[in-house]
Amino acid sequence: MLLKDVKNIKEVVLTGNDLSLEELVAVSRYDAKIKVDPDAIDRIKASRALIDDIVDNERVVYGVTTGFGSLCRVSISKEDCSQLQENLIRTHSCGYGNPLSREVTRAAMLIRANALVKGYSGIRLETLNVLVDMINKGVHPYIPEKGSLGASGDLAPLAHMVLPMLGLGDAEYQGKLMSGKEAMDRAGIPTIRLVAKEGLALINGTPILTAMGTFALWDGMLLLKQSDIAAALTMEANRGIIDAFDERLHTIRPHRGQLDTAYNIRSLLKNSTYVTHQGELKVQDPYSLRCVPQIHGASKDALGFVKEKVDIEINSATDNPIVLPDGAVISGGNFHGEPMALPFDFLGIGLSEIANVSERRLERTINNSLSGFPSSGFMITQYAAAALVSENKVLAHPASVDSIPSCENQEDLVSMGAAAARKAGEICFNVRRVIATEILAACQAIDLRAGEGFKLGDGTQAAYDTVRKTNAFIAYDKDIEMFKELEKITDVVKRGDILEAVEDKADLKFF
Repeated sequence: MLLKDVKNIKEVVLTGNDLSLEELVAVSRYDAKIKVDPDAIDRIKASRALIDDIVDNERVVYGVTTGFGSLCRVSISKEDCSQLQENLIRTHSCGYGNPLSREVTRAAMLIRANALVKGYSGIRLETLNVLVDMINKGVHPYIPEKGSLGASGDLAPLAHMVLPMLGLGDAEYQGKLMSGKEAMDRAGIPTIRLVAKEGLALINGTPILTAMGTFALWDGMLLLKQSDIAAALTMEANRGIIDAFDERLHTIRPHRGQLDTAYNIRSLLKNSTYVTHQGELKVQDPYSLRCVPQIHGASKDALGFVKEKVDIEINSATDNPIVLPDGAVISGGNFHGEPMALPFDFLGIGLSEIANVSERRLERTINNSLSGFPSSGFMITQYAAAALVSENKVLAHPASVDSIPSCENQEDLVSMGAAAARKAGEICFNVRRVIATEILAACQAIDLRAGEGFKLGDGTQAAYDTVRKTNAFIAYDKDIEMFKELEKITDVVKRGDILEAVEDKADLKFF
């Protein structure tokens, strides 16, 4: 799906089974509305009726008529079941750090709502509707980014998500942070009192770590497409050899990412007269140019694997216990973040490599001894990019190999999936600046060749024109505050302006 098509999604129907990555982004970043599939309502009500029967008959069921975690052997009376759920939210809301971004918060709420729609959580329809109304009306709970072990899911941050539903905590509404009660009142959403099982259904699971990792994935996918554009521009700036992207070469090593990348470069450079052929000016290009399909392609395959896992997770029931239609209530481990922790660590590694090779192309372009271009003014941009690349190498160390036992050793191996997802997001943030810097330097170098009579490719011309709408050629007889130019081009990359312009002129493969 093209980026402009994602932006044009206006409504998403939640069935619990087929929420797509693009729909998640449309709701979370571009404010598409959501509604519950009418066919799901009977499932939700039937699941709730089973919980009510358990409470009425005082059956012993974990988290419904018992305490939580290591207190699972403590029985809770029928009269105290509701108070237990509110106490759970109050005591678990102990997150720390900066708040999650607006879009990650919305994504977490959406993922939780979609899981509840499946009808395995025993929640009331009216409670689910409050969460849906909060998304549609823009009430965004204040959720600190740190505090989740990734099992039993994202307990602490999800508790912060629930607080405004109870008239507690803080929330952002219409750009202002206020008390949760005030935000709900201003939006015209009634607060609720939780009943048996509902608190656990709302906070036990992986929506926070999945939301953080999903946006790192989505933005990483956009960056991988734009890294192909950056590489193509650098190819032209350095008069690279197009033969290395010949389809016949790649079909005999048919990794999907490699094939797609070679295709993209050929598409971007169609009709370019900047590029050369073997032996015309030189025999070989360096790896950072010649091996773009193999390097970018490996990262694309990594992200493809992560996307498969995200597609499953955002349509899964991840709370505990699970209420089955036949009346069985099973306490298991669907809240455990391990299935996402490893992929999000892999995501960070895949993105790091894209910045690594982008920085090498940047260095090649601004290094006078390698390219012949004057480096004054752009030299320190490579220093800054190198610093980000080096930081990514630290951040790429996997979080999922660590574990700290919790809950009196009842929860004795946890995933650290939230840390893995958060690190992937930070890596993505750094990669964006490196790619933006490469694009700016490549356009500068192309302008230095302006008098040589060459023509850009169909796709790279669209990219170049988009860059020049915000970033003019930097004259060498006047020093400027370079960070301002870097901020402008980074914003262009973040918004996807270059990608949208190129998608109208060249066919790009990658999901």
